[in-house]
Amino acid sequence: MPRMLAFLTIFLGFMSVGQAQTQGAAPATEPAKVQQLIELLDDPEVRQWLATKRPATPAGTTPETAAPADAAPASGFAARWTAELRRHMAGITNAIPRIAPEFHAARARLMGEMENHGSSPILKGFFFILLIGYGAEYLLRYLLRRTLSSTQLTGPARSMLVKVLPLLVFAIATTTVLAVADWPSRLEKTIAPLLVAWIGARLLITIASAVLSGGPADATDPSGRTGYFSLTAEGARFWYRSSAAIICVAAGIWGIGDAMTALSVSPDVRDFIAAVLGLIVLALAILTVLRRPAGVTTGSRRVVGNIMMVAFLVLLWLLWVADLRVLFWIGLYIIGLPPLLRFTSAFARTMLDTSADDDIRVMRNVLIERGARLVIIALAAGWLALVFRVNASMMVQDDVFNRIFRGVLAGIVILLAADLIWQLAKSLISLRVKHAACETTDPAQRARNTRLLTLMPILRNFLAAFILVVAVLMVLSGLGVQIGPLIAGAGVFGVAIGFGSQTLVKDVISGIFYMTDDAFRIGEYIQSGSYKGTVESFSIRSVRLRHHRGPVFTVPFGSLGAVQNMSRDWVIDKFLINVSYDADIAKVKKVVKGIGAELLEDPELGPMIIETVKMKGVETFGDYGISLSFAMTTKPGHQTQIRRRAQAMIKEAFDKNGISFASPTVQVAGDEQHSAAAAATRDAIAKKNAAIALGEGAPQE
Repeated sequence: MPRMLAFLTIFLGFMSVGQAQTQGAAPATEPAKVQQLIELLDDPEVRQWLATKRPATPAGTTPETAAPADAAPASGFAARWTAELRRHMAGITNAIPRIAPEFHAARARLMGEMENHGSSPILKGFFFILLIGYGAEYLLRYLLRRTLSSTQLTGPARSMLVKVLPLLVFAIATTTVLAVADWPSRLEKTIAPLLVAWIGARLLITIASAVLSGGPADATDPSGRTGYFSLTAEGARFWYRSSAAIICVAAGIWGIGDAMTALSVSPDVRDFIAAVLGLIVLALAILTVLRRPAGVTTGSRRVVGNIMMVAFLVLLWLLWVADLRVLFWIGLYIIGLPPLLRFTSAFARTMLDTSADDDIRVMRNVLIERGARLVIIALAAGWLALVFRVNASMMVQDDVFNRIFRGVLAGIVILLAADLIWQLAKSLISLRVKHAACETTDPAQRARNTRLLTLMPILRNFLAAFILVVAVLMVLSGLGVQIGPLIAGAGVFGVAIGFGSQTLVKDVISGIFYMTDDAFRIGEYIQSGSYKGTVESFSIRSVRLRHHRGPVFTVPFGSLGAVQNMSRDWVIDKFLINVSYDADIAKVKKVVKGIGAELLEDPELGPMIIETVKMKGVETFGDYGISLSFAMTTKPGHQTQIRRRAQAMIKEAFDKNGISFASPTVQVAGDEQHSAAAAATRDAIAKKNAAIALGEGAPQE
């Protein structure tokens, strides 16, 4: 506050010095028509029109006495740009001897309007404005401290509320008093930008303080780095002091420039003073680069980095001096946007609800994280478009270039908006898939969940392609490309591709009909021809089947044909057991009935059984026994487990109840004559074997 009061007091005092001399040298009042002419000449639109209508060099005028840009009509983009630069730089050079006369003339204009009011009442009114503004600010700050002391509000939200809200009240109070008060028009236009510059500087310094000193602390970092940029306490103080100094000087340059515009100072003199004041900002920026805290980069890499950054800053100052504001702001974005987006992401993460499991909170998270980035880049692109329209339109008269530049800026915003829409859609679909993957005991809900797991990934891929195509078409339209013929040509090209790839089209269309008929879902076991397995995923033209032994089949939809879905609703499982002919069938049925009751009482298998195991009756009479048929109805996928358990229990129950399983037997039967013949045959074989043994033991001659 003291610096602001001193600055404005010196400014107004400088304007009031020599008031008597000015009144003696200049007429008391200017004619109304002359004043209107001066105001028209001060209008930027009139000046721009006059600049475009400036005539060629008159006959007999030497190039030295004429402006370089007026020597000949420049043709071509580069020639116009060079001529405008030459004219601008020549104007700045020629403005040096006209600085004092311009300020004397501006002071005369200001004093001419102030003479009816007097300088003393105006100074009193100005101090009254500041008194009202600071009084409202300190009163609100006091009330906020007393109110927030009894609340649980802490962290960045409390800090920003206590610091920023009083500044907004100060801005509203001062601007309101300035607008209501009866001030001379030119004086009001002179003071207003200085006041706005001071308000903006204070607001930016407050935000810089909150950004550099606030943020979450990382207890795991041994170096003690905290905040949104992971800075140490010393580093945060350094960057705060440097940013505060640069913000104050930059705001002062902006305010002084607008004040000189209100005082009708010529553009060449304003550009020269802005270039000189810009040297102060350049010096502060270079000192900040050279004296910044040492980070990971040290030694020769730090020296090279410093040289490159200093060269870049000097280039920015040259662009500022040359009035190439579009390139200047692009360079400023290169420096400022990355840390700003980094802070935005870090700040947004502190406001996210990581445990969000409903649509509203998920959408809020996406809007905070992606929406903040969209707003920042959209504002930067809008400001760059405004600067280009005001500053570069005189140098760049090429409609194609202007359209392309505006199209690129609009394309950036369109792509960011498409990214925001895609993130919203993807987050909502992922939330649905997450909920559908949860286990449930309701069969209808389980069926809906499996259908969602099947269709949601396909919908996500379709939305991604649709949003991308629409965004690209909008960007091309903004660049001036006629997308109507492009869409028609794409249709013709699609028809040609369709004729050339009928198999692919068949696969895609078949997949659509399979999804429409709800033939299968992810997680279901299906069989089609020689392919069978559990459905793992889909693509636009094929389905992935995981065989129960491990292999994966990727089957095009057009090759599936009739599909057997083995995972829907229920499964009937049948098996046969062979018992001996002397088994009691009624007893077997009774035993199996008891086994069925035990299976229903099993806590693990019982919920999976729809109809327990039962004996259906005699199936066939075999060579060695009777085949009995058994059946049960279970939930899909559990029939094998239940059948194995039932068969084990049947084996144990049969052993306990003396029920024997059928097994093959061989019986040899015959009369006594056949037995005697067999005995004689055995005796003959035995004698033959004995004779062979004696022959082998006789000595040889």
